[in-house]
Amino acid sequence: MTYLSYVHSPVGKILLASDGSSLTGLWLEGQKYYAATVTSATEERDLPIFSETRKWLDCYFSGRIPPFTPPLAPEGTPFRRAVWKLLLTIPYGETTTYGTLAARYAERYGRTTSARAVGNAVGHNPVSLIIPCHRVLGADGSLTGYAGGTEKKQFLLDLESATAHRK
Repeated sequence: MTYLSYVHSPVGKILLASDGSSLTGLWLEGQKYYAATVTSATEERDLPIFSETRKWLDCYFSGRIPPFTPPLAPEGTPFRRAVWKLLLTIPYGETTTYGTLAARYAERYGRTTSARAVGNAVGHNPVSLIIPCHRVLGADGSLTGYAGGTEKKQFLLDLESATAHRK
């Protein structure tokens, strides 16, 4: 069973998904691959994990760095999960490139991969915002490849940049 809840945010309606204890999905309405990992029966229910995620989102959208991360259990291949773990290491208010992530993957896991393969894994991230795929840019610094749309990616980067510079 997959449990669902909805949240309204400055970037639109957000769908949350959970296995009952951890967050398994967070998608922006209209996002590419929206709810792609929701493959079982669903039920809307208010759960503690959704309350915790709403607190994280409230903190984030108020321009503060959330001091915690809700329990996460994104579903994906071992390669994708490894890339998503790398995304969690990108500091708030900073960016990196797909190529840099590919090099970090090779360094950490001892296997080379391409920026394109990393980009595919980043694009299939089922827990947007919290697993910060919006912090990944093209090699030339362009806002390429955000499943939620480049205007939302720019909004999120601007929000984080403003917060990071207030420190």
